[in-house]
Amino acid sequence: MTDVLTQPRPIRLKGRSFLALALTPELPFADWLRRLDDLAARSAGFFLRRPVVLDVEGLDIDRAELRDLVDQLNARNVRVMGIEGARSSLLGPDMPPAMTDGRPAADIEAPADEPAEPMETARPVKAAAPVAVAQAPSTPSLVVSRPVRSGQSIFFPEGDVTIIGSVASGAEIVAGGSIHVYGPLRGRALAGSAGNAGARIFCRKLEAELIAIDGFYKTADDMDPDLRGKPAQIWLEGETIKAATLG
Repeated sequence: MTDVLTQPRPIRLKGRSFLALALTPELPFADWLRRLDDLAARSAGFFLRRPVVLDVEGLDIDRAELRDLVDQLNARNVRVMGIEGARSSLLGPDMPPAMTDGRPAADIEAPADEPAEPMETARPVKAAAPVAVAQAPSTPSLVVSRPVRSGQSIFFPEGDVTIIGSVASGAEIVAGGSIHVYGPLRGRALAGSAGNAGARIFCRKLEAELIAIDGFYKTADDMDPDLRGKPAQIWLEGETIKAATLG
């Protein structure tokens, strides 16, 4: 009887999927890190408390170069939780673990073009692909019937997000589909985060700190000043972010 009572309880193990950013570095790393620094400087806190997966598929690098890249990211407070696409010889006990089976949603055909003046070519720093998110059979949507305050984040990789109200500076919306904001957009809006280049961003008043579609981004400094404070829609054509006023 005593043996039964003192027997240790089994450990309960569960499997879960979490949303993470997938960074896809490019050679030479020094140039890519400078572009990453530019993004971090223009959008403070973008990588703060975010899980990050480093996708090095197809890169011709050795273990020392990968180790140095991880160290460089750690020094920038970009915490790498795993590495995808690396040969086993590149990894070891001192490195983040190998990650597999990260599945973005299938591509969606972009809608027909609308007449508008293009903004500058977006900087190709891929920064918002989810990890281990299964493709949904339909396109669901999330409606948030309250303003999104500073410091809050809304993550919905399954489909569209609609905000009935404003998005404050320092707040963030990440959607697998399009983003609709029925109020001022002052924070960050990342649409098409699951690989949907056809996603769009709509808002009643464009004052965003950062906008992104399918990982291509623009910060406030890069946006057309004529669109500031106006109703706007934003979409991606190739690697160029375009924008036009609504109404």
